Amino acid sequence: MPSPRVTRAANSGSPNANGRFEFMSLMTNKTGASDQASARHRPSDSPVHRKDSSSSQQQLPEEDCMKLNPSFLGIALRSLLAVDLWLSKKMGVCAREGSSWGSARPMMKLVEISGHGIPWIAGTIYCLYRTDSYAGREVILNLLFALLLDIILVGIVKGIVKRRRPTQNRMDMFATFSVDKYSFPSGHATRAAMVSRFMLNHLVLAVPVRILVMLWAIVVSLSRVMLGRHNVTDVLFGYFMGHMQYSLVEYFWLSPNTLPALFKI
Repeated sequence: MPSPRVTRAANSGSPNANGRFEFMSLMTNKTGASDQASARHRPSDSPVHRKDSSSSQQQLPEEDCMKLNPSFLGIALRSLLAVDLWLSKKMGVCAREGSSWGSARPMMKLVEISGHGIPWIAGTIYCLYRTDSYAGREVILNLLFALLLDIILVGIVKGIVKRRRPTQNRMDMFATFSVDKYSFPSGHATRAAMVSRFMLNHLVLAVPVRILVMLWAIVVSLSRVMLGRHNVTDVLFGYFMGHMQYSLVEYFWLSPNTLPALFKI
């Protein structure tokens, strides 16, 4: 007759297991229970955390889209700036004595002086003092008004924009002021465009002289980039601004009818 011990051993499991079934099952139950208890206490499973994580997952794609898909205007402006800087550096052939056209730098500096504001204002005041006719006084007085308006408006725009001059520029300019350390817009270009248009419309000039006046305005504007004083966009905007300034002078034209006391001086 078999022993009760053998019967209990056979009932509890196979003799090869040696009691491992009971131990493994107990360990599995304990591990499962501990995992469930720890899972209940995890902050990631809380409703508040799930809400925050879901909202952060919804916001991240928008930020990535904004970084990876900038606006068309921003791309266009950055591309224009890159082309402007590259072209200005290429065209600065007289910026230094060792540049490719460095031997032409003294001649370009003479062209620069011909478009400076001080010689134009001084020459206009002298002509205003020497003239005797009312018609000549009217034209010269409006030219003086245009030159002063140009200096004021260019100084205001330069003070607002505050764009630095190109790196290849040398600060050896003639009679500079505080705002002349800024580049945008080119005061020489504004003055050349305005004065040339003023002379072509209010002075009786022969055809060769008219051609020379137009060429002078173009060469003065180009010299700003060739000397490394300005970028291309500074000159282009300055040339456009000069034409707009002339339109203002035409609109506020000074005459003996509007300001009779001024013409009696």
